[in-house]
Amino acid sequence: MDIFFQLIINGLLLGGAYMILSLGLTLIFGVVRVVNFAHGEFLMIGMYLVYLLAAQLGIHPYVGLVPAAVVLFALGAFTQKVVIEPLLNAGEEIQIFATVGVSTILLNLALVIFGADVFRVHTSVGTGSVAVGPFSLVTGQLATFAVAIVLAAGLHLFMHRTYLGRALRAVAQQRYAAMLMGVDVKFVYVIAFGLGSAFVGVAAGLLAPQYPVFPTVGTYFVLTAFVIVVLGGMGSLYGAVAGSLIIGVVDTLAGFYIAPDLKEVVYFGIFLLILILRPSGLFGLGTE
Repeated sequence: MDIFFQLIINGLLLGGAYMILSLGLTLIFGVVRVVNFAHGEFLMIGMYLVYLLAAQLGIHPYVGLVPAAVVLFALGAFTQKVVIEPLLNAGEEIQIFATVGVSTILLNLALVIFGADVFRVHTSVGTGSVAVGPFSLVTGQLATFAVAIVLAAGLHLFMHRTYLGRALRAVAQQRYAAMLMGVDVKFVYVIAFGLGSAFVGVAAGLLAPQYPVFPTVGTYFVLTAFVIVVLGGMGSLYGAVAGSLIIGVVDTLAGFYIAPDLKEVVYFGIFLLILILRPSGLFGLGTE
């Protein structure tokens, strides 16, 4: 029984990493209505940046996540302004193809600059474990989960207590009505894409001590994030939080009781069932 509860705890902690990525992804979709297929490559860039800061300057990844978040905010804002904005009146499939193009460019740039070599951030902080009663908690996962909860709460307060946050919600609900009320929709789009991308920078600093860095590192995480966003409801911040915890637990339970190689099959099966039975997800559509 202790093993079962240990797996549940591990799954919830793993859900912290998924939560940060999914919050960024669902914020972009909820406001801009664009599925960012370059989300994984943004994570890859953030992890390379954190690695370089650690290897060249000796900056701990937990400190390096701050410049990584700033750089990713700028990259997201640039992508929205230069790539997505000219396509706002085009079909949704054209916007999706544009983010796929950005993804391909970034992936190939990483291969040209860094090659296919695998790099690791060497640090003792974040890779150990602590005992809580009969359970063992990985400090890196614990820190990631704590930051994820703080970010989720902070984003909720930002969306409900600030003018810019309310402008984001207004544009998410009805951009033409928001425009008539004097909201600068294009500016809001840039902020939304930037914030969603900045979340990826935070995740990069938290994940770099736990996972190797290589050009396709973001693929696994972003595919799982897409499952979570669909499960919780496209554009739903509450759904992103709940979906992350659910998929984290499913990941660890399926990996232990079925097979590590088949755990993706389990939650992608959930992904397909949700699409068939409840396309709007557990919490429906929209940014709360």
